[in-house]
Amino acid sequence: MDFSTLCVHGCSKRYDTTGSVSVPIFQSATFVHPGVGLSTGFDYSRAQNPTREYLEQTVANLEGGADAIAFSSGMAAITTLMEIFSPGDHIIATDDLYGGSHRLFSHISKKNGLTFDFVDTTDVQNIKKCIRNETRAVFIETPTNPMMHVTDIAAVSKLCRENSLLLVVDNTFLTPYFQRPLQLGADIVVHSGTKYLGGHNDTLAGFIVVSDAALAERLRFLSKTTGACLSPFDSWLLIRGIKTLAVRLERQQQTAFRIAEWLSKQDKIRKVHYPGLPSHPGYEISKKQTSGFGAMLSFETDSKETAHRILERVSIIQYAESLGGVESLITYPMLQTHADIPQQEREARGIGECLLRLSVGLEAADDLIEDLRQAIYGGKANV
Repeated sequence: MDFSTLCVHGCSKRYDTTGSVSVPIFQSATFVHPGVGLSTGFDYSRAQNPTREYLEQTVANLEGGADAIAFSSGMAAITTLMEIFSPGDHIIATDDLYGGSHRLFSHISKKNGLTFDFVDTTDVQNIKKCIRNETRAVFIETPTNPMMHVTDIAAVSKLCRENSLLLVVDNTFLTPYFQRPLQLGADIVVHSGTKYLGGHNDTLAGFIVVSDAALAERLRFLSKTTGACLSPFDSWLLIRGIKTLAVRLERQQQTAFRIAEWLSKQDKIRKVHYPGLPSHPGYEISKKQTSGFGAMLSFETDSKETAHRILERVSIIQYAESLGGVESLITYPMLQTHADIPQQEREARGIGECLLRLSVGLEAADDLIEDLRQAIYGGKANV
């Protein structure tokens, strides 16, 4: 079945007899037992809820996984994932990592006895050098947030299998529409469902998707026990958002490519980071392992003043955190998403006062380019 059809129709399971086209919101905390020792399959919504189950089966189908588990946020998903590890375990992670993940690993997971090496995973040899007896997993983002570095998932998977390590891939930027890490050898995929899967900047959600049923059962126990489950209403919002995932991403990617090309020609823009540009170091790997380049890009201005001027003058594009919605958002990573990373570390990775991150929405490409033009050079936008 085509991916677009899967997005619209989700999973085949139905939970009511009314013929409702829209999946019902089962806004119930608990469910009646039909008898002693009997269950409808649903007992308490922290453990499972029909609306959430429909969403989870849909996401599992899209990623080609054995199971998917929905959480109250992307960080709740990653926090629960860290519970499969024990004190003393070692994890190798991408160095250019979303600031929230870096904050969790550096301040919470380390406190709980885990150790980390943050390396440039675009070179598999950097990962290989860090493997030791205590290493249990490799955690990568590709493309990374915010520098858009690309890691060869299949190559890292091969290394992980040779060393009996789990491979975790954060697939938030590309979603299963453009990239399916499980098919490339990953064991676990995580998402901030808040972003493209939801697609409308109106709810928080997170997912863990796995290829192994035994690992799924272990994670479901942790999810039920720690309790960061996704509510029925938020599950319904994600179901609705996923229905348009394919068409949204196609349009957003087309616009992002036009903007990336336009920015590349501006004298006040020093560098554009977008995997869809042939000049990008990860372009060939992206073509090999993805079906598209996505709608996220970052760019470096010629000065801090230019960066601030853009943030303060854009009118259609909105200066706000988050990404992946129908509205275009521009972010200042050093003050927002990556503010908690020590300055020296942050700047060594290129996240400085001239770097801006742009999430391209569904507005007309010409309008967005004109908005950027007037913000960079001044003058009234012709929109």
